[in-house]
Amino acid sequence: MKVLVTGNAGFIGFHVARRLIERGDSVVGFDVVNDYYDLALKEARLAELDNAASRIGADYKFVRADLADFAAVQDVFAKHGINRVIHLAAQAGVRHSIENPHSYAHSNLAGFTNVLEACRHASVEHLTFASTSSVYGANSTVPYSEHHSADHPLQFYAATKRANELMAHSYAHLFDLPVTGLRFFTVYGPWGRPDMALFTFTRNILAGEPIDLFNHGQHTRDFTYIDDIVEGVVRTSDTPAAPDPHWASAHPDPASSNAPFRIYNIGNSEKVRLSEYVAELEKALGCTAKQNLIPMQAGDVLDTWADTTELQRAIGYRPATPVREGIRKFVDWYLDYHPNEPQ
Repeated sequence: MKVLVTGNAGFIGFHVARRLIERGDSVVGFDVVNDYYDLALKEARLAELDNAASRIGADYKFVRADLADFAAVQDVFAKHGINRVIHLAAQAGVRHSIENPHSYAHSNLAGFTNVLEACRHASVEHLTFASTSSVYGANSTVPYSEHHSADHPLQFYAATKRANELMAHSYAHLFDLPVTGLRFFTVYGPWGRPDMALFTFTRNILAGEPIDLFNHGQHTRDFTYIDDIVEGVVRTSDTPAAPDPHWASAHPDPASSNAPFRIYNIGNSEKVRLSEYVAELEKALGCTAKQNLIPMQAGDVLDTWADTTELQRAIGYRPATPVREGIRKFVDWYLDYHPNEPQ
């Protein structure tokens, strides 16, 4: 099995690529390695993948290129005979998309178009791609279900990811390309992004600096540990999408289709208040946070909460790592990765 993992210098892509390498798949990583956040962290992830492959003699190659460069994408497919694709590359960040929408159009729209075209012409057996819980946007019915509407995104980032879902469906319909989109819910854990809450909270608390709690820490999130996400991604990739025999055009279900297309939530199925999340982090660090309680920011939603019934039905799995355990594992990694920071 030759698997292309896009975004493998990123947080989730790194973990997925490492899991595939360790189970013996032939893996091709593809990442532009941009400077949206700390390049040293991205390079450290890539070095860790090289080390993992060397330890077991795995077939792993890395291509440093931009998905928006169609010639580079075509070249990878032509040279490596890709069987499956796990597309995790994207310009991430909800708030950043308000300030710099063009980078999202470049990576998330143009890049994904190139992935779809390459998969179509290579007749790959399954394309699994990352979406986000942010697509639910103005929908306030929780827990979020794939059967609910997701047509009112509140930020441009979410709009591009919703567009990816629609683009994927069109290719499934037109070219019989099996595609599955996974809506991730607030992923956290070791090797995480420095712009995400757990990373910035940990850094500031250890430095004795205040942390900003939007909405006065009262909104809730379905925090999902990275190992649970990886398990769901890999199992889904191993289960190619198929047409839903019960789908009816008179009453279209957003979660499936008469084409080989599926959408699944992948979250911990638990609402955790942000203030409670911080309390668990304080316990793990043995420090008390200085808190700035401030209003919600533009584009934020009050609550996220995943209904994972369909994921369980499809692949027999649901995330279940408790927040306390996941935060402790992150803190252990953070202190090891930053040995010179105050503890």
